[in-house]
Amino acid sequence: MTGKYLYAQFTAEEGAGDTVAALLRGYGEAVSAEPGNVRFDAHRLADDPRSFFVYEEYVDDAAFQAHLGTEHCAVFNRAFAPHVVGGASTLTWLNPVS
Repeated sequence: MTGKYLYAQFTAEEGAGDTVAALLRGYGEAVSAEPGNVRFDAHRLADDPRSFFVYEEYVDDAAFQAHLGTEHCAVFNRAFAPHVVGGASTLTWLNPVS
């Protein structure tokens, strides 16, 4: 399988949860329109509204690298960083079981 799979976790700064959610909605629309994106699912934890989980899937590593080079990725990361604890998300890379 050649796909690229990951999830990102992050926590919004106190009082910034709705701002982060709004940023994710716009970013998710842009990422989902990328030709190599298969899936972009952003979630807010039900029992902790400051915590977020995003699952992303790309057709291959080249598609993911292209994603990183998009203007909307750079714009999102600049806008996102001041609103999350530590200024970034924690990425976890995944491999399919089957």
